[in-house]
Amino acid sequence: MLSALRNKFRVSVNTFVRSFQTTAPVATERFDLKRIPADDEGVQGEKIIDLDSVLKQKRNIFPTPESDKELHDGILYKDLPICNIRVTHNNTIFTLTSAEGAVKIIRSCGMEGFKNTKKGTNIAAQTTAISIASKAIDKGYKTIKVRVRGLGPGRLSAVKGLTMGGLQVVSVTDATHVSWNPPRPRKARRL
Repeated sequence: MLSALRNKFRVSVNTFVRSFQTTAPVATERFDLKRIPADDEGVQGEKIIDLDSVLKQKRNIFPTPESDKELHDGILYKDLPICNIRVTHNNTIFTLTSAEGAVKIIRSCGMEGFKNTKKGTNIAAQTTAISIASKAIDKGYKTIKVRVRGLGPGRLSAVKGLTMGGLQVVSVTDATHVSWNPPRPRKARRL
C-alpha cells in the first residue's frame, strides 16, 4: 500500500515538472565606465571642518549678553528664528521655530525617504538639512540660530547642510541634556 502511494506521488510530481533551459547572458556591449560614481560623490558631509581657522578670526563666535542687541540682516539677534536639531542614533529631526517658539517647519530623515538604519546616517541628516533650508528660504527666512541637542552621527553634517542649503547660521548652541543623576548600571554578570 505504501509503495503504491509512493509510485502514485512520483507520477503526479513528474507530470507537473516543466523543463526549461538556462543560458549565460551574452556580453554584447562594453562596460560603460561613465556609470561608476566618483569616489567623493554623496559624501560631502563627511569632510571635517577646520575649527582652528574659525577660532583665529577676530570676531567672537560665542554669544555674549551684548549679542542680543546685534543686527543680522536687519533683525535683532534675539528675534532670529531658531532651528532646533534633535540628533539621535536612529534619526535626525529638524524644527524651525520663530523666536517665540511657534513651530514653522518640521522635517526628519524619515520624511525625506530614508528608511530604517539609513535614517541615522550623516548623509541623511545633511540631505534633510538642505531640504529644510530650501523650505525656509521659500518662507522668507535667511538668517537663523541653530540649537543642537543629542548625540549621533548627524550633528556636524546637519549644521553644514543648513549652510549648504543657503541659510546663514549666526550661532550654534549645544543644548544636549546632561544627566546629573544617571540611571544605575546593570548588575554584575555572574559566571
